[in-house]
Amino acid sequence: MAEEEPDYSNLPLTDRAVHKVWKVRKAAYEEAAAEFAKSPDEGAPCFRDWLMDSGLWKKIVLDSNVAAQQEGITALCAFLQYGGVNACLRSRSHTISPLVEKGLSSTRAGTKQKSLEAVLLYIELDTPTPVLEELAPYLSHKMPKIIAATITTFTSIYAAFGARTVDPKPVLKVLPALFGHADKNVRAEATKLAIELYKWLKDAMKPMFFNDLKPVQQKELEEAFEKVKDESPKQERLLRSQQATAGGEEEQGEEEVEAEVDAFDLAEPVDVLSKLPNEFHEMIASTKWKDRKDALESLFALLNVPRIKDGDFNEIIRALAKSMKDANVVVVTVAANCIELLANGLRKGFGKHRSLIMTPILERLKEKKQTVVEALTKALDAIFGATSLTDCLEDILEYMKHKNPNVKLETLRFLIRCLRNTRDFPSKAESKSIAEASGKLLSDTTAPARDGAAEAMGTLMKILGERQMNPFLDGLDEIRKVKIKEFFDTAEVKAKEKPKPVAPPPATKAHPMKKTLGGKPGLKKKAPPAATAPPLPAEEPQRPMNPPRAIPSKLSAPKAGPGGLKLKKPLGAAGSGTLASPKRVAAPRAPSPEEEPPAPKVAFGGRGLASRPLAKEVAPPARIVDSGLSALEKAELEELRAEKDRWAKQIQEEKAEKAKLLQEINDLQLQNAQLIEEHTRDNLSIRAKEAQLVRARSDAETAEATVHKQQREMDRLKRELARAVRPTSPAPTDISEHMYRDSSLNGSYNGGRNDSIGRSAGNRLSFASTFSGEDKENGYDRGSRMSPTLREGTESGRASAAGSRGGADSIESWKRAAEVTSQLKLRIEVFEHPHVQPLYVFTNKRHSK
Repeated sequence: MAEEEPDYSNLPLTDRAVHKVWKVRKAAYEEAAAEFAKSPDEGAPCFRDWLMDSGLWKKIVLDSNVAAQQEGITALCAFLQYGGVNACLRSRSHTISPLVEKGLSSTRAGTKQKSLEAVLLYIELDTPTPVLEELAPYLSHKMPKIIAATITTFTSIYAAFGARTVDPKPVLKVLPALFGHADKNVRAEATKLAIELYKWLKDAMKPMFFNDLKPVQQKELEEAFEKVKDESPKQERLLRSQQATAGGEEEQGEEEVEAEVDAFDLAEPVDVLSKLPNEFHEMIASTKWKDRKDALESLFALLNVPRIKDGDFNEIIRALAKSMKDANVVVVTVAANCIELLANGLRKGFGKHRSLIMTPILERLKEKKQTVVEALTKALDAIFGATSLTDCLEDILEYMKHKNPNVKLETLRFLIRCLRNTRDFPSKAESKSIAEASGKLLSDTTAPARDGAAEAMGTLMKILGERQMNPFLDGLDEIRKVKIKEFFDTAEVKAKEKPKPVAPPPATKAHPMKKTLGGKPGLKKKAPPAATAPPLPAEEPQRPMNPPRAIPSKLSAPKAGPGGLKLKKPLGAAGSGTLASPKRVAAPRAPSPEEEPPAPKVAFGGRGLASRPLAKEVAPPARIVDSGLSALEKAELEELRAEKDRWAKQIQEEKAEKAKLLQEINDLQLQNAQLIEEHTRDNLSIRAKEAQLVRARSDAETAEATVHKQQREMDRLKRELARAVRPTSPAPTDISEHMYRDSSLNGSYNGGRNDSIGRSAGNRLSFASTFSGEDKENGYDRGSRMSPTLREGTESGRASAAGSRGGADSIESWKRAAEVTSQLKLRIEVFEHPHVQPLYVFTNKRHSK
């Protein structure tokens, strides 16, 4: 006989949920889901046990029986749906991981669907960030099945809540790794996820991951993106925080999605300053334009990122501003490109540098080369995107008056672009200044400036409206008005005037007053039953006679509670109120009859005589009660007021101290900026002096090398001359025959130098005198005692005499050769030593043959 199954219905529901029999667990899950659905609110008793032991849900999701598991996840969905935010916060940390591992990757479609619904409920009830943090590690799980299931979950999350509500950055970072996974299912799910994100983010998401993909994958994604390019997705599910304000803001939110989502919002900030080369400032200040261009190109490569981490870019901004004045247009173009990237990467952080960089760019608009002008205009547009129309308007209006027509025209065009793209509605003063500056250019001598002025006024009219622009159009001729109207019809602007909210504060203030007035009659209606008990008032008139018995009166006061309530309200009506009674109790004590008239008004009909003694008798205990309570309340109230004044005074002092510190900080920042500027200026001057010193040293070395070269050339010429003279002048046999006083030679050389040569000859005698016998005996040779010049002359003379023996013609030819030789020697000596008198050898004897 088969055993009957035991009845487990007597067990608590939480115990049955973890029973060892799967059927019991399954029935418990179904029963719990039904109870949750029938609960009246989120604080129902059926949620209490599950909230106290929220770890039960982890065991339920990880149930070993697939049928029971499906029912358990269904119960979890009901628990979240009807339990609200408290149920979400208590169970989220226990269930997300089990849902991914066992629910989302399950083979049962029902289990997978309920698991996905539970994840979406966790996001809907609170915020998406905790759920994304729990899901993100599973994108790098070792099992491809779990990775694919997690990617599918992310796709469903973005499809339901949108990329504006759920942050797409964590997913965009890991997309390249998912596209490079070995499993084809993972890659297919990654493609679906990328397409879903593209519907929301468009091309703004491409810089985050697109360049890391293979060319084939890029091509496939481009084709898929092209199919969904024109789709405008809508958020299917709203968070609980969004559901409260989901009225008329949906349409505005949808319009702003595309405008707000860009690469800057998605990218992580990059620290550019830490990667800047150490020699950047030295190269940017170089005298060679190629060095400056190379420095700017290296900076351009660093700045070419979607988002830049804010830091101290003062020196870089000054260098870029100085590059705007560079004579080389290539340097100016690269510097303008760097400014554009820096403004786009910093956005709001670039606003503090605008005043330093915008004026040099506007001044450089005088350039006639179109490529340079385009780079400058892009830099200006980027600066405007990082700031606002109000920040840029002063400089724009100033340069619209520039004497250079190119600067004036390009500044006017920049103003038109600002008016088209600004989202801030200009103030009346700004509108007036723009209209007046543009109106002056309507009569400019150049046609492009006149057309630009008309376009600026037409664009401004599109923003303000025709009615507000009418005062600025008065006095213009019809042709110009028609031109402005044409631009007004074709202009497209983004600025819209925000309507001023009208709040009715008087209605909210009148409402509580009605409650207080309505409350007083209610209390007075309770008073008549107390008026029917005369014994209580009869006993109480004696109590004011004994002030020290205030404590017993308080003990008896509860017994006469209705009478006391009746009399407190007339006092409140006559005076100011219960809170102000401690201050004003002293005033009514003296004129007690004044409090009596309000009491008969509250009483009914002809019972004024009965109510009058009641008022008189009950009033003193009310005063006693009030005086007893008012003493405590007054002390406490005064203490609170004193504490309030003390705190208010302390707050004022802290605010003053804060303002003072902020002023000091600003002063220190200004001083720091000035010191940095002076330091930079000193460094630049030192480097310039060093460069000059290097150039001077180089010039000195070059001059020294030239001198050495000329010296070597002179020595070479001497050797050549000596080599050319020796073979043509053979020496004579007897030198004494050819020593003579060359007066004619002295006269022929250098004109008027005969006297000096004669003196030199007189002072510096040669060895032409006859040698003594002692000299010959001692071994002195006549030739050895002669000077080199004389020796060479004698040798050449001797050779000449030997060549022409015994003839007068030969002697004369030898003499001429000797004269030429002497002249050459003399010139060499004069050339070598211009300040030394030449040495001539003269003799008084002539040898005759």
